[in-house]
Amino acid sequence: MPETPSVARRSERARAAILAATTELIGELPYGKLSIEAIAARAGVGKQTIYRWWPSKGSVVFDAMLDRNAGPDGLALPDTGDIRTDLRTLLRGTVVALTDPVFESFLRAMLIELQQDSDLAATYRERLLLPERAAIADRLTAAVAAGQLRPDTNIELALDLLLGPVQSRWTLGLGNLTDDYADAVVDAALAHFTAQAPDQKP
Repeated sequence: MPETPSVARRSERARAAILAATTELIGELPYGKLSIEAIAARAGVGKQTIYRWWPSKGSVVFDAMLDRNAGPDGLALPDTGDIRTDLRTLLRGTVVALTDPVFESFLRAMLIELQQDSDLAATYRERLLLPERAAIADRLTAAVAAGQLRPDTNIELALDLLLGPVQSRWTLGLGNLTDDYADAVVDAALAHFTAQAPDQKP
């Protein structure tokens, strides 16, 4: 039997309260001390209400992070007409997200969760990793059509060259994730797929 409008509204309010409570607690507690009980208490709901939508703590945290970082255009990339500018904006934003002092420890904890929870790992691939790569691939394909990248550009390789260095440096804790580093990654990747050399900084 479908939910009545009033029940649906209450359900949506409860779901929003749970995500908001999770986001607040991420800023207050280390990941190991965050619990479904704590989230339920902060949101003013029962634990079973949380388990109605999420099977584990990791899945709630993942949705809260997605909700916090969701933009009005979803995963669509900016298109200023200049692929270098757009990719620099993308990677600079990635650096900001990965080095957020509140969320970095949770991101690292989520990385461990993904290795231990195959269902959560599948959700991560389907709802974040693959859509993100598809959005960037669309922007790269548009750049090929506009003549900004070579016609023979290997889109999958370009994605790996753009995303791999930042993700690897963050995962290994090597530091030096800055705007300058993000720009250098973009320039190095584009050097393989453009006829012109990367812009030289003064």
